[in-house]
Amino acid sequence: MTISSQEAFSKALVQSLIGERGHLPIARALSDIDLELSGRSLEHSPYTIYQLISHMNYWQDFMLTHLKGEKPQMPANVSESWPTEVQAVDEATWQDVLDRFLQGIDYACELARTMNLEQPLVYFPGETAAGLLRNIASHNTYHLGEIVLLRRLFGAWPPPGGGYPA
Repeated sequence: MTISSQEAFSKALVQSLIGERGHLPIARALSDIDLELSGRSLEHSPYTIYQLISHMNYWQDFMLTHLKGEKPQMPANVSESWPTEVQAVDEATWQDVLDRFLQGIDYACELARTMNLEQPLVYFPGETAAGLLRNIASHNTYHLGEIVLLRRLFGAWPPPGGGYPA
């Protein structure tokens, strides 16, 4: 049995979305971040881990809305995608933010496995499902790198189970 190019690309998208091969899986890299660490700031670094995850949620939700065939509210300015608060109000709220992000990745993986990846998007002219899923993966990977660097600078790396390179 030969694998179709759509199936091969679908598999590659899923691997990119979860962080397989290219970097530590996203869920593992975030698994032990508590409220205190999520809101810790560093001089000359513009964002906390909480702010980075919230920003990732914003754009991931925006792109997933497009993939559902709906039209998301376009922000007036990109600054709207960044929270002003440096951390969640409590541990439960932080966990909700983190869970929403990881559930969004799971949903994006489901779409990568089941959608026609060549399908053009109704409210995003010139873009396909594959292109937007790739954008989710690359945007999340970019900011995950920032989170890993912050964790290293805070002495909070590697996560349980290890990180490569450690």
